[in-house]
Amino acid sequence: MEPDYTFEIAAQARGFARIAGVDEVGRGPLAGPVTAAAVVLDPARIPAGLNDSKKLSAKKREALYKQILEVADVSVAHATVEEIDEHNILRASHIAMVRALEGLKTPPDYCLIDGNMLPRGLTLPAETIIKGDGRSVSISAASIAAKVCRDCVMLSLAQQHPGYGWETNMGYGSKSHMSALQNLGVTPHHRRSFKPVHNILWQE
Repeated sequence: MEPDYTFEIAAQARGFARIAGVDEVGRGPLAGPVTAAAVVLDPARIPAGLNDSKKLSAKKREALYKQILEVADVSVAHATVEEIDEHNILRASHIAMVRALEGLKTPPDYCLIDGNMLPRGLTLPAETIIKGDGRSVSISAASIAAKVCRDCVMLSLAQQHPGYGWETNMGYGSKSHMSALQNLGVTPHHRRSFKPVHNILWQE
């Protein structure tokens, strides 16, 4: 099943004109921000091949991201490691989603949100779509934008903190990342509220 424009058409039939797809990436990693994107597609210029970013190669994601930027209103936003530790990862991902929506050039009048929970603080009419990144092209586009931008952040952090393998694991708890945590310790970019990081700090 490929994502399509059905949810957007249904919202337009109810009188909404500017429909934003919203998704986040980076809820699972032990390091780095959580990143969200909001995308309003032009129905006449939807790039071919949009899908859940996890189903696409890095090369394909980057090519699609360039196309999305050319034809859509795109906004990407982050919630920091400090915000993740202060609130919790779910709340932080919702903060990033609201920020992404606020960053669009023209405010949308309706949102399609990936997942099963509306972010607290969202003032726009919206609906949640479980596995939306594989069902709605607007959410697919948002998942691609969020993933490409977060990967760029992690590549940059990998250069500042070599040894953790962030250029390949993107902050997820891979074997090499876990052993680097044990051997090199915790960086300022690690999420202290996440158990593997918390346990290492506690050992120290």
